[in-house]
Amino acid sequence: MTEEMKNKTPSDRAKQILSAIIDNYIEEGIPIGSKKLSTYNRFNLSSATIRNVMSDLEDLGFIASPHTSAG
Repeated sequence: MTEEMKNKTPSDRAKQILSAIIDNYIEEGIPIGSKKLSTYNRFNLSSATIRNVMSDLEDLGFIASPHTSAG
């Protein structure tokens, strides 16, 4: 992580997605992918957009990808 990334905070959209990721993990006990998150009505975002936000959250250290094919 770069020094610039350490000083950044997630956007409101990223915070909402992070909250959904955490809620889902608590409920189901397994990682959630961008495709499933995109089906949630509260987001109205494509899975590609959610993947980009998840990538930002990973760069910031908030989440970690279990493996590269996790969608």
